[in-house]
Amino acid sequence: MKKVIFLDRDGVINKYPGHFKYVTSQKEFKFLRGSKNAISRLSKAGYKLFIVSNQAGVSKGLYSQEILDKMTGDMLKEIRKQGGKIEKVLYCVHQESENCGCRKPKTGLIKKALKLVKGKVDIENSFFIGDSIRDVKTGKSAGCKTILVLSGRESADNMKEWEAQPDFIAKNLSRAADIILNK
Repeated sequence: MKKVIFLDRDGVINKYPGHFKYVTSQKEFKFLRGSKNAISRLSKAGYKLFIVSNQAGVSKGLYSQEILDKMTGDMLKEIRKQGGKIEKVLYCVHQESENCGCRKPKTGLIKKALKLVKGKVDIENSFFIGDSIRDVKTGKSAGCKTILVLSGRESADNMKEWEAQPDFIAKNLSRAADIILNK
């Protein structure tokens, strides 16, 4: 059975732009230290990796689909240079008010990703790595183990207020990869 890892983008792979802000250009896209290497290690360990991310800045007119596609292409090129492999990048570009099924915490993007995997997926031993409680809720709804990284939106100081508890907490994607690879 195949094991899958779902990765949020902003705050996990690249620097979190801040609350209610968006990465709107390639110039603003900055990889977090160790994230490309972590993706490479997970890829080489046989995990199928997917990026699943809300990117409502497109529907809000803050940046175009073409700019998002260019940033994604450049990101994937850099990940490949480091030896990592992303199976597919899936974005929800809708706003919360549109109530679509692909916007996290709904699981539409995960369902789309799972259809792309050849063979049976061991979802209970797959992971969702994100930087928000929304990501934790998404992963739990899909039946995955969850890892909350503290390199983006959330802080351990807010733990008592979290609506959902992650299975694991890690400083960043590199430490999350350590948790997965050392289990």
